[in-house]
Amino acid sequence: MDNNNKKFLGLERNVFTLGWVSFFMDVSSEMIYPLMPLFLTNILGVNKTIVGLIEGIAESTASLLKVVSGYISDRMQKRKPLILYGYGLSAFTRPILALAATWMGVLIYRFIDRIGKGIRTAPRDAIIAESTKSDRLGRAFGFHRMMDTLGAIVGPAIAIAVLYLFGVNYNSEDVFMRDSSITEYAFRTIFWLSILPGAAAVILIILFVREKIQPSHPDSHKHLLSLSFTNHDFKKFLIVVAIFTLGNFSNAFIILKIQDAGGGLFNITVLYLLFNAVYSVSSLPAGIAADYFGKKRMILGSYILFGLIYTGFAFAVSQATVWILFLLYGIFMGVSEGQQRAFVATLLPNNVKGTGYGVYHTVIGLITLPSSFIAGLLWDIKGPQATFLFGTVTAIVASVLFLAFFWRRRNSQSSSLSL
Repeated sequence: MDNNNKKFLGLERNVFTLGWVSFFMDVSSEMIYPLMPLFLTNILGVNKTIVGLIEGIAESTASLLKVVSGYISDRMQKRKPLILYGYGLSAFTRPILALAATWMGVLIYRFIDRIGKGIRTAPRDAIIAESTKSDRLGRAFGFHRMMDTLGAIVGPAIAIAVLYLFGVNYNSEDVFMRDSSITEYAFRTIFWLSILPGAAAVILIILFVREKIQPSHPDSHKHLLSLSFTNHDFKKFLIVVAIFTLGNFSNAFIILKIQDAGGGLFNITVLYLLFNAVYSVSSLPAGIAADYFGKKRMILGSYILFGLIYTGFAFAVSQATVWILFLLYGIFMGVSEGQQRAFVATLLPNNVKGTGYGVYHTVIGLITLPSSFIAGLLWDIKGPQATFLFGTVTAIVASVLFLAFFWRRRNSQSSSLSL
């Protein structure tokens, strides 16, 4: 048997390997991510607007590379080198964060880290799509999101263990006032340790990922961007995603909401771990369900769920409420993330998938700048209620447009939301 075609758990080798690559990289990233807004606000002393600005600049500026990287991978007919460079860049820039003395250092780290994500994301999603039969796309992307998020369970668990070993009184709400030097040292140690799982992800790519690109016309590269927009449904979906993303701001604000409702460092870290557990467990079943019941139905349902959750966050005042909402948010992520990517794969031919995924991810990334900045600004001026209600409104608008663009009467040729 050709090892390149060998299946693992019913998945192609590239899909299985890239799932583990994302697992290790997310272990690395999520050791850091739930601590970063706390590091910025409590140790470096910045306000919420700066948190939003850092997240927005990092995500949006780096996202410009996603369409460039996708285009280059289509043009070169090679995706693996870009995936390798992207993961490598993110893995080996962790020391910048560990040494950061001001918020500018954190911004530089986040910017370079997101450049790495911008380089790798479109070629990686294109390889997953090209390695998978159309009737199993939901399963493939669901598996990838499951492994990605499983890493986001292990990462915070490692962070909790390190905090415990350092003797940080992380169950206290005023830990940053009473144990600030110990807490800062523990945070920076976690930032250094995050290099190791990132390096493991890079090694897996080198050893096991293989190219699998379909042949295309030799002149097709001249029209890659125009070909990506040939399908009107793809353009309509980008509009819907852009509006939805405007209110789907950084998870840093949910973490700050948990703190605002009285959550201490321990509660935040454990809850973030549980959130990722729900996200991971729901991703693969959501993908399988989408293959059977339709990706459009799953996407629309996730938008409606998101609107309800953000409305709850707007009015939540107790720890019990924010815990329930955050776990429901994990279900939303499990349904939405993978199925939006699987849906994109149904709209584009193989020879422009890299460019198409680049455009898709770039749109999301560019909207993240105003999204996170608006969220932080609304929080500082009006409080958290205004921030989350803004997300509710954009979810409603996106849901209505999704229905308008993609609903088909049952007696039409493209019946209902079956795709």
